[in-house]
Amino acid sequence: MDENLSTKLEWLGKEIVDIAYHLHVALGPGLLESVYEKCFCYELTKREIPFIAQKRVPIVYDGIQFEDALRLDILVDDAVIIELKAQETFHPIWQAQILSYLKLTDKKLGFIINFSVPLIKDGIKRLIL
Repeated sequence: MDENLSTKLEWLGKEIVDIAYHLHVALGPGLLESVYEKCFCYELTKREIPFIAQKRVPIVYDGIQFEDALRLDILVDDAVIIELKAQETFHPIWQAQILSYLKLTDKKLGFIINFSVPLIKDGIKRLIL
C-alpha cells in the first residue's frame, strides 16, 4: 500500500485492476475503446461502485473558467481517474495527460488502461500525484 493513498483509494485501485483483468480475459484485445468503456462501467455498476463516464471538467486559466474543457473517460467514486485506450503502441503523452488531469482535478490516483496488449498487466499504468 502506498503511504500517500487512503485505504479506500487502494481498495478502488484493486477493484479497477480486477475489472480490467476480467474484461481483457473475456473480450481480449482489438475492440474499440467505447466497447471497453461500456463494459467497464457495467462492471462498476455490478460492484456498486459509483462512477461518472465521460465526466466533463471545467478548468480555470488566466482567471477565466472554461466549461467542459476536459473530458475524463471514467471518474470512479469522485476519486480515481481512468483513461481507457485501445492502441497497439503506448504513447508517453498519455502519462502526461493523466498527470495533468490529476493536477487539474485535485485527485491523487489515476489509471491508464490499454486493452490492446497480449497481457493486461502490460497495459495498466497506475499514476499517483
